Amino acid sequence: MHSSDYIIIGSGMNSLVCAALLAKAGHAVTVLERNEHLGGCIKTEEISLPGFKHEVFSAVHPLVVSSPAYAELADDLHRLGLEYCNNDSPTGVVLPDGSSLVLQRNRAKNIAAMNALCPGDGDRYQAAMQALEEKSELVFGLLGSSLWSFSTLRLLLKYSWKLGLQGMLNFIADAMANTRSWLERDFNSPLSRAMLAPWVLHAGLGPESSFSGLMNQVMAFSIEQTGNPIVKGGNQGIVEAYKALIEEHGGQLICQQEVCHIELKNARANSVRCKNGDRFWAEKGVIANVTPTALYQQLLPESCLPREVIEQAAAYRYGRGMMMIHIAMDAPAQWQDPAMQDVVMLHVTPGLDAVSKAITEADCGLLPDTATIVVCQPVALDPSRAPDGKWILWIQLQEIPQTIKGDVRKCIPCPDDGRWNDTVREAYADRIIEQLSANILNLKSALLERVVYSPKDLERANINLLHGDAYSGVCHLDQFLFWRPLKALKNHQTPVSNVYHIGASTHPGPGLGGGSGYLLAKSLIG
Repeated sequence: MHSSDYIIIGSGMNSLVCAALLAKAGHAVTVLERNEHLGGCIKTEEISLPGFKHEVFSAVHPLVVSSPAYAELADDLHRLGLEYCNNDSPTGVVLPDGSSLVLQRNRAKNIAAMNALCPGDGDRYQAAMQALEEKSELVFGLLGSSLWSFSTLRLLLKYSWKLGLQGMLNFIADAMANTRSWLERDFNSPLSRAMLAPWVLHAGLGPESSFSGLMNQVMAFSIEQTGNPIVKGGNQGIVEAYKALIEEHGGQLICQQEVCHIELKNARANSVRCKNGDRFWAEKGVIANVTPTALYQQLLPESCLPREVIEQAAAYRYGRGMMMIHIAMDAPAQWQDPAMQDVVMLHVTPGLDAVSKAITEADCGLLPDTATIVVCQPVALDPSRAPDGKWILWIQLQEIPQTIKGDVRKCIPCPDDGRWNDTVREAYADRIIEQLSANILNLKSALLERVVYSPKDLERANINLLHGDAYSGVCHLDQFLFWRPLKALKNHQTPVSNVYHIGASTHPGPGLGGGSGYLLAKSLIG
């Protein structure tokens, strides 16, 4: 018999944070993972050639180092081997003509660079960042706290009193604005717009989405403050540190245990049953780091669920797919602008309009004409990621259709069933390499090996990436904040009193900050 206080299904960052906090508080914790490796979307592996350590899924950790979980657990994690690498050039942008701009970890330099492109742009950027700082307690409180709580109510009352009714309504109106309206209002330089616009993709939104303007400002502010750190030797190092911390306090983490059912007794969860027949008993509760689809259509019996939960779970929406391209190079990337070789994560795009166009094409089921290419260069921070003199490119494409209805260029034959296959995957990757080679002069000549993951491949590797959606559900406002994951539920509760729901599908949403795991653990510890 395997018995613990809490069983945690899945081993992503939210699970690790939750397990570590519960274990440190004296609870017996068991983490069950269906795959052979722990960490969810953190996985470092030599998938191309020996010696090249690729981040298969996520690449950078700004949300980790700025999270409350890291603030509380950092000393333990670093004691157990975690070490970060960082620099002062976290992000930037490159246009097709080779013109580029770097966002640095220095506000004054960023203001000066934007003003040099177009007088006044940098000043208006500073004004936006200052306005965010003035309301940072409110903004970050809403984005990082349990929304259905007295603390959030106190926060809203405090700012309603401080700002007045009209001021609070104005704040809400400003927060609903989209990225396009912010960028077109405050920036005249297409290069400054192009640098900021793509970051909203990393919040699961687009330039036209409501609420995307505020999220874009939050991301710019955060990256400017924290940079884009990576773990020395591979991001798997943070998983290993969490594992050591959990085990140090008596917890256990078990791989290749796929939970099939949460079993109830007297309307409470008392165990989980795995695909191989193993059963694990939970004295206090079961914590599921899964999608609403998995929790309410597979793990929990329908008989225990209210009709509105069943219906809302069935209607839960997933977003665009994602493609990953991992490249091993025989030499460092030769950018048209040599300064870009030091930038950790940058975007290659024609600009704001091109981002919007590619998103629309993908949402319509089409393979985009010109993609927004996210490029991470881990060797720029950590030479141990590749053999001496070699290079790695981590390429992410977030404007990818779930189901393929056609190709904007009408060049790639699309499958009749609309499903991704190896032929379409490699053909679209060829398009991306061709687009990127205009900016990286030695991309083709120095390319040693590439490995490509389509949305189908990503879902196969991690079941929470349903349809290849990296954010485990659309992050539009009707499925965010108070309404994530379902309108019928509050915080991380489920209809079963001792079953809890965490992960990217729950508030505060996707990312590696471990926010939902942290909030739930703190509420259970009391």
